[in-house]
Amino acid sequence: MNFLISFRAACGLLVALAVLPVFAQKVDWPTKPVRFIVPFPPGGTVDPLARLVGAKLTPVLRQQFIVDNRTGASGSIGTGIAARATPDGYTYVFVFDTHAVNPVLIPNLPFDTVKDLAPVMLVATAPYAFVTNPAKPYKSFADVIKAAKAKPDTVTFGSVGSGSLGHLMMTLVQQAGGFKLVHVPFKGGGPMTVEAMGGRIDVAVGTVALLTPFVNGGKLRAIATTGVKRASTLPDVPTVAEQGFPGFSAYAWWGILGTGGTPKPILDRFHSELVGVFNQPDVRKHLSGTLGMDLVVSSPAALQKFIVAELARWSKVVRENNIRAE
Repeated sequence: MNFLISFRAACGLLVALAVLPVFAQKVDWPTKPVRFIVPFPPGGTVDPLARLVGAKLTPVLRQQFIVDNRTGASGSIGTGIAARATPDGYTYVFVFDTHAVNPVLIPNLPFDTVKDLAPVMLVATAPYAFVTNPAKPYKSFADVIKAAKAKPDTVTFGSVGSGSLGHLMMTLVQQAGGFKLVHVPFKGGGPMTVEAMGGRIDVAVGTVALLTPFVNGGKLRAIATTGVKRASTLPDVPTVAEQGFPGFSAYAWWGILGTGGTPKPILDRFHSELVGVFNQPDVRKHLSGTLGMDLVVSSPAALQKFIVAELARWSKVVRENNIRAE
């Protein structure tokens, strides 16, 4: 009899332990509105991504997810606000690929990119596209290079800021191709795209997620993309590698971070809810099919490892070319 009681007690303990992780995930969060900091202005790709996630989570978790645009310094101002927030699980920041360049680009950055922020998820990656106004004479990337060599320092290209991946990529391509363009930095993808459509810059460098709708709408012409293969949303546009730069590739990325020190059960719950959002067919269709993002939906550890690798890659380019934030 004692053996039977002990056996039943042991079974009960095992059941309790098995169920425990399920209960641990269902922490009492959120109990108030959650802030999504977007460190860029509306009109790019980060802002609509944050708003999409917030709109999906609000009815499920019965709390408001409020997008707070805090722009400036290639995204570091808004990211710094998130790094200094109370680590209670109610502040997150949606970052872009500039996040892994800012530590070397901006002297005395007031937060540690790795230590002061808690990784949540690498959402997606996407190749960049080089575009021009259809009225411009550039039908290919070779046309841009030819014009730049014929009249140095006259052909302009826009990016989302000094030290942005678009700026760094074009720096590498110019070095490899022996030509020089005039860089025109903007404070976000929205303002840059407006100027490109207006013909006030010759070439713009932005993600396919940002530019594909304008290309398909006839307002911009794509002349190159930066993936190892052609972009799924721009299959007729040759890559930079195909146009005389073999082996060249670079990708934009989008990630979500919390304040460093946020309790792990809350981060785990948030991550679980995000997985649910990005697995919804309409969300996947919009991000992948329409915008050309390659969804990753990573673990927090994978995002941290990715950021460290990107820091190493692009910091080298910034230092070797003495690039500074403007």
